[in-house]
Amino acid sequence: MPEFKIQHVTKYSYDNLVRDSANKIILFPIVDIYQDVLKHDLIITGHPQIDTYVDYYGNEVGSFTYTEPHNMLVINSQVSVNTHPRPLPTDAVDSIAQWDELYSIKYIVPYIDFLKQEYFEGLSELFPIVEGERQTNDTPYRAALKFTEYVYKNFEYIKGVTTVETTLDEIWALKAGVCQDFAHLLMVMLRLVGIPARYVSGYICPNRDGMRGEGATHAWAEAYLPGYGWLGLDPTNNCLANEMHVRLAVGRNFSDCSPVKGVYKGSARHILEVSVSVGYEDESGLPQEKDIFTVSTFPTPEKTTVSRNSYERYMEIIQQQQQQQQQ
Repeated sequence: MPEFKIQHVTKYSYDNLVRDSANKIILFPIVDIYQDVLKHDLIITGHPQIDTYVDYYGNEVGSFTYTEPHNMLVINSQVSVNTHPRPLPTDAVDSIAQWDELYSIKYIVPYIDFLKQEYFEGLSELFPIVEGERQTNDTPYRAALKFTEYVYKNFEYIKGVTTVETTLDEIWALKAGVCQDFAHLLMVMLRLVGIPARYVSGYICPNRDGMRGEGATHAWAEAYLPGYGWLGLDPTNNCLANEMHVRLAVGRNFSDCSPVKGVYKGSARHILEVSVSVGYEDESGLPQEKDIFTVSTFPTPEKTTVSRNSYERYMEIIQQQQQQQQQ
C-alpha cells in the first residue's frame, strides 16, 4: 500500500498588472476503495475563497476568482495519497456474451458519452488496423490489451512535439506524442469496437523499473469491461494502471479533465509554468522526480463581465471558456 506525497504547482506570470483571475481547478484526487487522500493543502495567491462542486463525471471541481491587481498567480496543490492494488479481470465469461452486453448498453447513460467519437479523418486508416489487431474470439479485455500494445509500439514518445491543442489527425500523421496523445488514440480504438472508453488525468509515481511520465502529470485511458467495470490502461507504458497511478479526474477527453483553466481581465501577456514533484512519503531518502515545462505566451483580451457570487463566478468561467474555444 504505497503512500505518495505529490506537489503540483501552477504559476502564471504576467508582464503587466491584471485582475479578476477566474479559474476552474480539478486538483482533488479521486477518493474510492482504491485511493485514499490522507491530506490535501491547496495554497493560492491572495487566498481566495474556493467554491467546490461535483461535476457530471463525478470529479470534485473548484472555482475561485482573485480580484486584486496582480502580476503573478500561483496555485500550489500538496497532497498525500495512499493507493491500493486492483484485482485483474477474471475474463471467464464467453466472449460473445461480453460483446452482446456491450452492444446492449451503447445507448445507455453514461456509456453513450464514452462511445462518441471525436472527428478524426484518420478513422478510415485506423479502422482496418483495429480489425486486424482484434481476433474473432477475443474478449473485450484481450482486445483492449492488444490496442494498448499497438499504440505503445507504433507511436514514439517525444516530449514537446505536441500540445493540448494538437488534433488527433496531427498525432496520427506524426506517429508521436506524449501521454495524453497516446490516451486519446487508445480511446478511439476502443470506441471503434464498441468498448466505452474514458480519459483519466493524474500522476504516475516513481517505480524501481522506471516508467515514461514518472513524477509528472500523466494521462491514460479506462475501458469499461462487462462484469468488471472500468479498467485503467496506460498505453504510454503498455501496462495496466495500478497502485503507481494516482487519479485526479475522468472524462470524455483532456478538456473534461484539465487540472487548471482560467481567464483574467487585462491586456498583459502571460507565461504559464507547471511543476510536479512526486515522492514516497515513507522514504525521505528517495530523490523526487520532477517535470517542469513552459507553455508559450499569448495575449488575452480585456473581459468586462463582473460576477457577484459563487454561481455567477462559475457561469462566467464556463461562458468565457466556450467563447475562447469558438475563436
